[in-house]
Amino acid sequence: MDKYSSYLYHAVYSVLRSAKDAEDVTQEALLKIYASLPQYQYQGLKTWMTRIAVNKAIDHKRAMERKREQLTADIEDMLPEDSTHTVEEEVLENQRRQQIKQYLDDIPANYREVVVAYYIEDKSYQEIAAEQGVTLKTVESKLYRAKQWIRKHWKEEEWR
Repeated sequence: MDKYSSYLYHAVYSVLRSAKDAEDVTQEALLKIYASLPQYQYQGLKTWMTRIAVNKAIDHKRAMERKREQLTADIEDMLPEDSTHTVEEEVLENQRRQQIKQYLDDIPANYREVVVAYYIEDKSYQEIAAEQGVTLKTVESKLYRAKQWIRKHWKEEEWR
C-alpha cells in the first residue's frame, strides 16, 4: 500500500478530476486489491493494480452521473408541465436570463468566481478551494462577503 498508493491515487484522479473522490476511490481500490490478491496470477502487479483502481474510478464516475441524471429527472418531474410556451413567455425568460447575467457581472470579480462556482456550477467548498488554490476558510469568507454585497446592492423587488 505504501509503495503504490500515491501512484494509484494519481491514476484515479486522472479519471475523476476531484481530489476528495480520488482519495475515496483509491481507498476502495486498495481494499479491492487486497481482497483480490488470491486471484492475482503473478503477471504485472502494477498493471493489475492500476486496472482495478481505474475500473473503480470509472464505476464511481458512472454512479455519480446516474445520480445527477436522476436528480435532474426528479426536479423536472416536480416542475409543472407547460408545453405551450408562448413567444411572450420565451422573451420574458430570455430577458430574465440577461438580467441575471448582468447582475452577476456587477458582482466584484473576487466574489463572482466563488458565487458562480458554488451557486451555478454547484461545486462544494472543497472543490472551489482546490481549484482556486485557497483555503476552505477563504472560500467561506468570500461567499459570506458576496452575500453581504448582494444584500446591499440588489433590490428584492427586482427579482419578483
